[in-house]
Amino acid sequence: MRLYERLANDLEGLIRDGTLPAGARAPSIREFCRERAASAASVVRAYELLQARGLLESRARSGFFVAGQPARRAPRSTPAGSCRRPWHVEVSQLIFQILESARQRDALPLGSAFPSPELFPLRQLGLHLAHVGRHPDPWHTIEDLPPGNLTLRRQISQRYRLAGASVSPDEIVITAGALEALNLALQVVTKPDDVVAIEAPCFYGCLQAIESAGRRVIEIPTHPQRGLDLDVLESTLQRVPVRACWFMTTFHNPLGVTLSDAAKQRLIQMLSARDIALIEDNVYSELYFTRKRPRITKVWDSRGLVLDCGSFAKSLAPGYRLGWVAAGRYASDLWKRKITTSLATSVPIQAAIAHYLSSGVYERHLRRLRRTLARQQALMVAAIRKHFPGDCQYALPTGGYQLWVELPEHCDALSLHERALERGISIAPGPIFSAHQDHRRAIRLNYGHPWNAASETAIARLGSLMREQMQSR
Repeated sequence: MRLYERLANDLEGLIRDGTLPAGARAPSIREFCRERAASAASVVRAYELLQARGLLESRARSGFFVAGQPARRAPRSTPAGSCRRPWHVEVSQLIFQILESARQRDALPLGSAFPSPELFPLRQLGLHLAHVGRHPDPWHTIEDLPPGNLTLRRQISQRYRLAGASVSPDEIVITAGALEALNLALQVVTKPDDVVAIEAPCFYGCLQAIESAGRRVIEIPTHPQRGLDLDVLESTLQRVPVRACWFMTTFHNPLGVTLSDAAKQRLIQMLSARDIALIEDNVYSELYFTRKRPRITKVWDSRGLVLDCGSFAKSLAPGYRLGWVAAGRYASDLWKRKITTSLATSVPIQAAIAHYLSSGVYERHLRRLRRTLARQQALMVAAIRKHFPGDCQYALPTGGYQLWVELPEHCDALSLHERALERGISIAPGPIFSAHQDHRRAIRLNYGHPWNAASETAIARLGSLMREQMQSR
């Protein structure tokens, strides 16, 4: 990395972690040169890069200032009707229809749930897979049955320690991806017709899993900037027999919002007082843009009620289908359920990922991945500010690769999805993230793919389609 890029990334870290808040004056070029022993040319290029990312703005004769909140206005709250009576979910038909249509090979994948495979060290992973294939241990075919490869579970345990949580390898169960982890967790802590509290909006895989398992849901409003409404959750728990909660409190999909530490601690206290399990979908927590990794709910889990579900699909190895559950008090029940459903996760894949993690290069890859995603987010936001109608609203997440955009009046997300596909652009319309098919005026966009001229053109076309909808009403 060149010096000016390092300088820009350092200053970006201060902006994203709040050390330099919106509106604050950035160090002058002369001050930053003196502080970092850098040339004026390097500092100027760094500031220009931060301007391109939408993080700094120049004011005539005053210097550089941290740009204000990139949201045009504060995003709207979730519809008031989101917290209703318990409900049987029936959304799979709509979700499958939209996902199938978005799988066109030539469609620009702004609606994809996955980052670009180009961002991952797949060749390097292949070498580790080849190594374990050339040096097989026959006993691994037995020893790596649930709960899974011990070396891998120890490596995952170390990742939790870096996040401030104490998780023993003994409570970790290896699964075939995070979705299996989440499904197993749901089956272990609930039974048919039980009520599960979920966020509104929420990840559509959550809705499909609950529908398939025959559970009921109660939706808790979740705000794009503040996150889960804990006051509504508390009142809901007082009147509804909620058996478990399924939440994503760090880099929420689709909103991107992260609950504050105080809110996460309050959430765990609230559930612990009622002995309610929390299924935590935690697949994005490694993809943070700030200096420090966000703390996860497992940090405050002293009673083993959190079933923290993770995966390497978003951060390292898409397609390898390797996930896990840090299952707390439910670990024994969960690995038994794993045996009765799919028996085991691929033994060579477990060994390959364990070998890769043991090599010590994972953190270097993550740093590079985080920088790339932060840069691509800035480029997408710059394009949105240029091409979308001024009434669009969004808030920037500090990690992950999803951006929730609320559309102007008279725009319809499902209609926009259909018209965009005709032009070779996939988006994720808001109704697939709701048990009641709400959020007709919202879309989720993916900035996890390399930004290029086609990406810019796609954002411009989406903006044009929105204006056409607005003018036709």
